[in-house]
Amino acid sequence: MMNGRTRTVAQCLLAGVVCLAAAAFTQTPASAAKAKGSAAPAASAPTTSAAPAAATAPTPPTTPTLTAEQASYEFGMTFGEQLRHAGLQQDLSLDAVMRGVKDAIGGKKLSAADQQQLAQYVRAVREAQGLRNKAAAKEFLANNARQSGVKTTASGLQYKVIAAGDTKAASPKPDDQVTVNYRGKLLDGSEFDSSFAHGSPATFPANRVIKGWQEALVLMKPGSKYQLFVPPELGYDMDARPGIPPGSLLVFDVDLLSVQPAGPAPAAEPGQIKTN
Repeated sequence: MMNGRTRTVAQCLLAGVVCLAAAAFTQTPASAAKAKGSAAPAASAPTTSAAPAAATAPTPPTTPTLTAEQASYEFGMTFGEQLRHAGLQQDLSLDAVMRGVKDAIGGKKLSAADQQQLAQYVRAVREAQGLRNKAAAKEFLANNARQSGVKTTASGLQYKVIAAGDTKAASPKPDDQVTVNYRGKLLDGSEFDSSFAHGSPATFPANRVIKGWQEALVLMKPGSKYQLFVPPELGYDMDARPGIPPGSLLVFDVDLLSVQPAGPAPAAEPGQIKTN
C-alpha cells in the first residue's frame, strides 16, 4: 500500500497549476476592499426621515500585471518547481509532460487507476534516488573522516570545530532554548536553508530538531562555531523536504549565539531544521 506522502506528491503534481490559479482568486484586491469596508458599522439614519441610500460605484475590474505570455511561463515555472522538489527532474520527458498539459487543458482526465500508477512511479523514483544519495553520503563520510580536524561520534555524526566559543560556559541541555545562525547545504554545495535567508537567527529547544543537531548542540559552547556533516539517518533520511532530496547527507555551518534555560516553546521554528 502506498503511503500518504507518496500519494500526496502525485496528487500535487496533477493539481499544482490548478491550485495556484485557485489561490490567486482567494484574495483579490476587490475582495480585500469589501472585507475592510464591512468591518466598520454603518451609521444610523435620522429617525424623522430616511435618506435615500447612495448608489454604490461598481468595483473596477482588476488590471492584470502580467501578460498572458508571462503568466503562462510562470505557471510552467511553478509546475517545474514541483517536479524538481519531488525529485523527478531527471526522470521525466519534458515533451511528454507538455503533451499531458495540453491534453488536460483540452479536458482529458486521468482515471483512478492512472493516478494510482503515477503514485507508484513517484514512489519508485524517490526510493531509487534516496538509495543513490545514501551511497554517495556513505562514500563522502568515509573520506571526510580522514580530514584534519573532523571528529566522528558513535552515531556517525561528523563535526569540525571552527571556533571553540566560551569554553568556561555550560553546554546546552536538551530542553534549553538555543539561538543560532546556520546555513545548510547538500553535498553538491547547493544551499537549501539558512537563518540569514529568514532575516534573523533561529531560536528553538535543543531537542526539537533533527537528531544530528540534537547531538551536536549539547557539545557546543555559547559563541562556538561548528561545521556538521549529518548522515541521512540523523537528518531526514528518506523523507524528502523542499530542496532536500531523499537520502541526503546535510552539511551545516552552525553558530551557537546564546543559550537560555528551558521555557515555553516558541510559537514558530523557522527553517528546514524543524522536526514537525
